[in-house]
Amino acid sequence: MGHTQTGRTGQKGQRKQTDPLYALRHSAAHVMAQAVRRLYPDTKLGIGPPIEDGFYYDLDIPVKLTDEDLGRIEAEMTKIIAEGHRFEHSTMKKPEAVKYFQGKGERFKVDLVGGIAADDVSLYTDGEFVDLCEGPHVPTTKDVKAFKLLSLAGAYWRGDEHNPQLQRIYGTAFPSAKELEAYLTRLEEAKRRDHRKLGKDLELFSFEDLAGPGVVFYHPKGALVRSLIEDYLRAEHRAAGYEFVATPHIYRTDIWKQSGHLDYYADYMFLFEAEKQGFGIKPMNCPGHILIYRSKTRSYRELPLRLFELGTVYRNEKSGVLHGLMRVRGFTQDDAHLFLREDQLVDEIGRVLDFEFAVLKTFGFTDYELELSTRPAQFIGEPSAWDHAEQALREAMTRRQLAFAVHEGEGAFYGPKIDVTIKDAIGRSWQCGTIQCDFALPERFDLAYAGEDGREHRTIMVHRALLGSLERFFGVLLEHYAGALPVWLAPVQVTVIPIADDVLGYAQEVVGTLRAAGLRASIDTRNEKMQAKIRDAQLQHVPYMAVLGRREAQARAVAVRHRRQGDLGAVPLTEFVARVREDAAAKVVEPFNREEGA
Repeated sequence: MGHTQTGRTGQKGQRKQTDPLYALRHSAAHVMAQAVRRLYPDTKLGIGPPIEDGFYYDLDIPVKLTDEDLGRIEAEMTKIIAEGHRFEHSTMKKPEAVKYFQGKGERFKVDLVGGIAADDVSLYTDGEFVDLCEGPHVPTTKDVKAFKLLSLAGAYWRGDEHNPQLQRIYGTAFPSAKELEAYLTRLEEAKRRDHRKLGKDLELFSFEDLAGPGVVFYHPKGALVRSLIEDYLRAEHRAAGYEFVATPHIYRTDIWKQSGHLDYYADYMFLFEAEKQGFGIKPMNCPGHILIYRSKTRSYRELPLRLFELGTVYRNEKSGVLHGLMRVRGFTQDDAHLFLREDQLVDEIGRVLDFEFAVLKTFGFTDYELELSTRPAQFIGEPSAWDHAEQALREAMTRRQLAFAVHEGEGAFYGPKIDVTIKDAIGRSWQCGTIQCDFALPERFDLAYAGEDGREHRTIMVHRALLGSLERFFGVLLEHYAGALPVWLAPVQVTVIPIADDVLGYAQEVVGTLRAAGLRASIDTRNEKMQAKIRDAQLQHVPYMAVLGRREAQARAVAVRHRRQGDLGAVPLTEFVARVREDAAAKVVEPFNREEGA
């Protein structure tokens, strides 16, 4: 599977042609850098792009900034905005631009100019500030109306830890103060839901410095949740006619040469040598599935052949872009490759779309958008095959009357794709599933089947994932539910709370009954007051609490508390067990409650 592991769609970079906020935020980034330069004249410029919901600028500043400095920079930005400088566009020949930026000591800009293929480079000027930039911009600095600087971070130049570390200033900008205020409110809510904090507080996972960045350690509760997700996926794929495979993590580089990954993806691969042979740790599962397919002669009667693997892959992501579970170096994909006849292509893509939507609904996601990404500038295969693949993807969506956006030139290097972007509880977008139609790799690996006519025909291949990276999806789930996972996914579904020592025996019996019914139950025997135990269970987002006193023990009942609904009263033990089992089996998704935070 060749899809990226970016989380929010905007992490790919806002699209200049389709996002009306791009020019505004791009201009705000320039104004911010201009303000920093005025306050700290020896500052050197890195890059300052718009991103999802805002912008940043990487700067080499002679002093270490603190959060208190952001107010000073904002005040200087306000002055620049009031001055009303026009954003003036100009160009320079590449050698002239190198000389210009060298004369100003702007070594990072010189580095950027060196990577530009064109003979001319683009510049924008507002007032005294000149920057290497393609645009677009708003007409004048006065058009940068509502803005806010948000935070500071360190960032290595070009994301490489061997390069100098710069100071990154994050900010945001909106057309109106009302929109800015709404965003800042949402940002506070997002902080409460940060999966990295939830992962620590709920004892789900950790990142360990000794092991290195970007690799996840799942603790018992987190590993349990992950296994529940995986078990669900296995069951659904088995029912949908997929066959399970398992492939190695290490391959000789010969396979990556043949697939094209060494030409297009080598910078993201972990490559090494052993016994004078080159090897690579797999960044994708597709070549392994291809080798399984071509291990014997295939008949048209065998197709479609759907090979599925929860395949762990490794990518050499730069440390500067790693972000909790959302962007890691080692992750597992719910990866499948479909080997088809041409007459099956559109129907099979449609089946995958239906499968995708059903799975997302089970996890509580019903708001999503579809994006079709077409042939990029660098690609393998024939343009006619690309056109055919793009048409098949379009037709599958059109038959289902699905609306979709088209992003020209953003497909994978071997085929066009459909990306499914989901919306979470507070309106953020996350790229999730993907369907990629591939005519190129079957050619490179000579994939074929014996047709009904007795002749050999070229196989068509579809790469697809429903959730994508399980690590990233786990993070999205945690933030979507603010840590309060649905009953069927909660690592502990019931906490039994005895309020006196003389009911401990009954409490143990209740736990045993719950576990015998297939439920995940724990008992809190600490020498603490009942309210403290209830509070702790609430903080752990346990869906149900079964409070037990003498009255409940005598009646063989439990006093039920729900994490959101509160006190539900006493019910017979058998009735309580049935209720929790029903919620878990039905995969009930509780209504979102904004007030329940992490």
